Amino acid sequence: HYDKNMSQVFFEELNIPKPDYNLEVGSGNHGKQTGTMLIKLEEIYIKEKPDFVLVYGDTNSTLAGALCASKLLIPLAHVEAGLRSFNRKMPEEQNRVITDTLSNILFVPTESAILNLKREGIEQGVYNVGDVMFDAILNFKKLAESKDQIIKKLDLKGKDYILTTIHRAENTNYIHRLKNIVEALNECGKPVVLPLHPRTKKYIIDYGLKFNDNVNVIEPVGYLEMINLEMNSQKIVTDSGGVQKEAFF
Repeated sequence: HYDKNMSQVFFEELNIPKPDYNLEVGSGNHGKQTGTMLIKLEEIYIKEKPDFVLVYGDTNSTLAGALCASKLLIPLAHVEAGLRSFNRKMPEEQNRVITDTLSNILFVPTESAILNLKREGIEQGVYNVGDVMFDAILNFKKLAESKDQIIKKLDLKGKDYILTTIHRAENTNYIHRLKNIVEALNECGKPVVLPLHPRTKKYIIDYGLKFNDNVNVIEPVGYLEMINLEMNSQKIVTDSGGVQKEAFF
């Protein structure tokens, strides 16, 4: 993410150290993003000469980091390995499968992830270390409990609103699908809190869609505020894999 509310805010509120390198790739299509990262990462890897490259998750940066390490014969480790949606049309699924295939060490979060890798013929170098997203929840839950400014500002009652996020291309890029989602939120009979992704906002404007008064559209929020909204919601409607996991935790 490159929007301040979806990037810089996490460094600030979680006290994450400033990175040594910012690739400054920006948004764009998958080929442009991944190709630019490959070029810039290769320069960094050659300069730094790392003993190991550690990549996390299933984003284009994960794939670029993995491909670059593999091309330069640098050992590779993947955190959150083995997760599968079994939908090869998803960019994230493509990134996961390729990265796992290239990795020397695979840190998986669950037993089912081990089975997924085994079905693909990957059995060496696999370690079940638990889910780092769960670790983050445990670490920041207490702090997140105090981040209730949005609930107060919107005058919402705890456990009486629906938290919603929409960002996947499958839902935003097709007017009939996004229209159905907007209409369902308008007619749900409950207050809705919708932190609106920039791309989703663009399509809603382009399609001329409108929300009813029960839908509280807000800017993207930080990690702690999002956890607070999840904790206090009655229901969560989302297409985000991360939010689904956080809701379960």
